[in-house]
Amino acid sequence: MRCPTTRACFVSIRSFSSSNLLPALAGHEPNDLLNEVRLLSSRGQLHQALSLFYNSSPQLHSLQTYATLFHECARHGYLQQGLRLHHFMLAHFPSCTSDLFVTNHLINMYSKCGYLQYAHQLFDAMPKRNVVSWTALVSGYAQCGRSVESFRLFSDMLAERDCRPNDFAFTSVLSSCDYLCGKQLHALVLKMGLGASVYVTNSLITMYSKGYKVEEAWTLFKSLSCWSQVSWNSMIAGFQLAKLGMHAIGVFVKMHHEGIGFNRATLLSVFSSLCGSNGIDINLGLKFCFQVYCLSVKTGFISEVEVATAFMKAYSELGGDVSEFYHLFLETSCQDIIFWTSMITALAEPDPAKAFFLYRQLLQEGLTPDLYTFSIVLKACAGFVTEQHALAIHSQVIKAGFEDETVLRNALIHAYARCGSIALSKKVFEEMGCRDLVSWNSMLKAYGLHGKAKEALQLFPQMDLKPDTATFVALLSACSHSGMVEEGLRIFDSMFKDHGIIPQLDHYACMVDILGRAGRIVEAEELIRRMPMEPDSVVWSALLGSCRKHGETQLAKTAVSKLKQMEPENSLGYVQMSNIYSSGGRFNEAGTIRKEMDGSGVRKEPGLSWIEVGNQVHEFASGGRHHPQREAICTKLQGLIGQLKEIGYVPEISLAMHDIEEEHKQEQLFHHSEKMALVFAVMNEGKLHGGGNVIRIMKNIRICIDCHNFMKLASGFLQKEIIVRDSNRFHHFKDNICSCNDYW
Repeated sequence: MRCPTTRACFVSIRSFSSSNLLPALAGHEPNDLLNEVRLLSSRGQLHQALSLFYNSSPQLHSLQTYATLFHECARHGYLQQGLRLHHFMLAHFPSCTSDLFVTNHLINMYSKCGYLQYAHQLFDAMPKRNVVSWTALVSGYAQCGRSVESFRLFSDMLAERDCRPNDFAFTSVLSSCDYLCGKQLHALVLKMGLGASVYVTNSLITMYSKGYKVEEAWTLFKSLSCWSQVSWNSMIAGFQLAKLGMHAIGVFVKMHHEGIGFNRATLLSVFSSLCGSNGIDINLGLKFCFQVYCLSVKTGFISEVEVATAFMKAYSELGGDVSEFYHLFLETSCQDIIFWTSMITALAEPDPAKAFFLYRQLLQEGLTPDLYTFSIVLKACAGFVTEQHALAIHSQVIKAGFEDETVLRNALIHAYARCGSIALSKKVFEEMGCRDLVSWNSMLKAYGLHGKAKEALQLFPQMDLKPDTATFVALLSACSHSGMVEEGLRIFDSMFKDHGIIPQLDHYACMVDILGRAGRIVEAEELIRRMPMEPDSVVWSALLGSCRKHGETQLAKTAVSKLKQMEPENSLGYVQMSNIYSSGGRFNEAGTIRKEMDGSGVRKEPGLSWIEVGNQVHEFASGGRHHPQREAICTKLQGLIGQLKEIGYVPEISLAMHDIEEEHKQEQLFHHSEKMALVFAVMNEGKLHGGGNVIRIMKNIRICIDCHNFMKLASGFLQKEIIVRDSNRFHHFKDNICSCNDYW
């Protein structure tokens, strides 16, 4: 079992002096030690409390003192301290092992720290159990996402004589169960007369919302005789999960008018409701976003980094200029590390360069980055073409003494992989002394992103932690990128059978993609029909991509219809359908689709590519328009095209004209953005990162067949490795071969 990630757990409790406390306890009773331990713990000084305990006379150690310390270890997630305390107790107070009160606290501690196997062993060894024993273990499994075990244990609890589940037991099992199990629990709640419990009802509302049954959640909410803050929060979060932003806003407005106070959780749900495809009018959304921001400032919640970050994200997604609030904060807010970090967080994904600029500004202001700041900056580094920014931050992390922090090592694995260096990701992973689930998932995802499914499947059995839903998304994605259909099917089937994990939307989307890409579209369609939840836009997009690849026009129409309903402003359905018609020679139908798209005001995202030369990022659109060296680049490109034609390059003109990601004019075929970026890199070979042996290109949409063929031949002709990161995956071109084996 690997050690927990909390840095504090490596701090020896002997490092805290208790000499100033021991004299006060000399000659006193056990209650005196208990009261002192409780006082220190209430102040957050657990290490001092433990030091005092270990240096005191064993005669002062009581069951209540042990229970208090186990409780605090559970609350802070300090597994190593809890283990040591448990061993100390066994050595000095062995009779405690039969005490129900202390054992319950032990089970709770190990469960809260994710050490479920040991918690269950203690539970099984108990000569007598009560509702607290059962509930602690049920809650532990639920908190670790092991819903099947949690539900099974709760069912076993019902069979116990004189062990009636209480409110907390129900809320625990409801927090992780699926819709079908939740319905059964709801019936039991009513049968046992717990329907009036506000805690249980709030959990039921959340359960229905997570199961995308928001209508049932709303009915339950309205049936309450009185609403607590948690009730309102649960309903707002429910509408947010269902992407019903206006409904969430309406509930918040009513909550505010009723005089119910809000908290951090309320604001996070409200700001999240303003993001994405939530049916929010832009102007109304911006106005409301600013109003909620003012409330956040008035109540002081804006000083919390999560709230500030959620606001920035919502405001920027609604089209607001985050720089406006940059100046506003500079004038009116305390410019601390939380403010800077929230600003960087808001920009990390949409504008990595600006986020990195703010980080440099932070340093110039004399502020010291903390662990969270470094993790966010590394997230921004993942958006750059090369790994040089991530390497720079990595060195600063080491200098700051955070090199052993698991959170930052996980961020480094992600950043290096997204910048095209799977070797650096692997190096960081292998050097980790303490890995958590995110570490394993990040490495699995990195392998999949680079088309290394075999390496991902070899790594998976080495995991020493229970896999979660994200683990299987990473594995299935890896199989999808490499065409490993049978392996993907086996992994999907093993999720519930071997690991007790119920497949969610992301897993079904991966399976539809795996089957569809391989031409097994009928099976993909059947899988969608058997899904226990409504397919989302990702599922239908996966099916549509497969239909386009294999020319399945009728099924494509169904997928497009669904996409238009779910995301009316997304051009994907229109463009894919137009290309399917064009590929089949049905140009009239293709033209009709294009006219419908124009009439709806939907615009296709233009194809762009980026390359880093020196310390500057250059952006290229089709034809190199707006680039100051356009003419020289085009001349050089024409020469390269001629040379590649001599060794077998044949332009895929028909496909390029109708490809979803490419501009649809023949004269632009040779001037696609990634070709322009490649030639510009060759022209500036001496300024490339790493000496020019590797050319790295980033593209915002999927690479087309023509450019893919072009890059393969160019890699051999130029004797360079060309790494292209498109919207879907990485392509490593070397010696006329691509790492994807032409399967993408």
